[in-house]
Amino acid sequence: MPTQAKQTEISLNFGERELVLVGTAHVSELSVQEVSEAVETMRPDTVALELDDKRLANLENPDAWREMDIVKVLREKNGFLMLANVVLSSFQKRMGAPMGVKPGDEMLAALNAARSRGIRCEMVDRPISVTLRRAWMKSSFMGKCSLLAVLLASAFSHEEVSPEQIEQLKQGSEMDSLMAELSDTLPAIKEVLIDERNRYLAARIWACPGSKVLAVLGAGHLPGVKEHLEKIAAGSEGTDCSDIESVPDKTVPARLAGWIIPALIVALIVAGFVIGGAQRGWDMLGAWVFWNGLLAAVGALLAGGHPLAVLVSFAGAPFTSLCPFIGIGVVSGITQAIVCKPKVADMETLQEDAASLRGFYRNRILRTLLVFFLSSLGSSVGTFVAGARFVTVIASFFDKVVALFRR
Repeated sequence: MPTQAKQTEISLNFGERELVLVGTAHVSELSVQEVSEAVETMRPDTVALELDDKRLANLENPDAWREMDIVKVLREKNGFLMLANVVLSSFQKRMGAPMGVKPGDEMLAALNAARSRGIRCEMVDRPISVTLRRAWMKSSFMGKCSLLAVLLASAFSHEEVSPEQIEQLKQGSEMDSLMAELSDTLPAIKEVLIDERNRYLAARIWACPGSKVLAVLGAGHLPGVKEHLEKIAAGSEGTDCSDIESVPDKTVPARLAGWIIPALIVALIVAGFVIGGAQRGWDMLGAWVFWNGLLAAVGALLAGGHPLAVLVSFAGAPFTSLCPFIGIGVVSGITQAIVCKPKVADMETLQEDAASLRGFYRNRILRTLLVFFLSSLGSSVGTFVAGARFVTVIASFFDKVVALFRR
């Protein structure tokens, strides 16, 4: 039966096996001390860490940013993922700065303590890229807007957090209220970030070798992971997580929609020429080109993009909006990165610059991501505006047709 030693530590005994869950706040100095002491006193067979291999590599090599190729990131359609990663990392770093703690210090402390004693370490978290992609895909349009709003709010928030407030995040009541709020406002995000990962973490922890396993997790995961471990032990739940360990392919309707919508737009423009005459056809084509190009260019301009990136946004958006394979943000972002090539200094100050609006415009990498994001957003808005114009032109044409029949 499970016994709770304290609010941030849960010991679960299953026959001859003991699984100990230690909850942390990711920017807590006390958590750094607690995990080191836990490894020292418990001497487990395995230490399981809430990390994936890539995040571990980044923690062990803080200069990994210098090796990043922003053009490659955009080509692989990872622009939004990188932007979200930078903003979240910057927020956590800013929270820990007053205490002299960097995000992930407690994981490194557990890792170093285990390695110094020859204890096996296992990374048991799902890759962050998979988690963010699944969160984005599962969110509704309003959910995506809410997610972007949360990211922007965290990016530019300068609210000071005391060490006491950080430690309160490890307490059950504080964490329960945060989870309840996330569940109410962003249910799809909560499902992916919390519920799915609780299940994934539990399955990976259960698979760790040894009769005594010490798992270092964010405090918010403790209740959920404990529940899943008990289900696995009772045989009511398996450890197969293949359904949540990758980004699912788009459904057939979603893939078809990527072609049907552009085909519909082209068909409407052609119909405008055939049925409504040259004037109406040119009105619809002009509305499509003008609003898509204009708003994409405005987005690039607001991002502080180079004039060539703005011009590319204007010229390319009407065409990329009709192509499911590439968005204007990728084209304008790559143009910005080539014309205003990021320097080593931009890599070194990436997370610090992400903490302020001025920093976004000063840092060439962040400005490239802004050009990518805002030109994409502008083109999306332009599609809706042009669509509204189509409706107006078609309605006007049918009004005239009806008027002719009434004569």
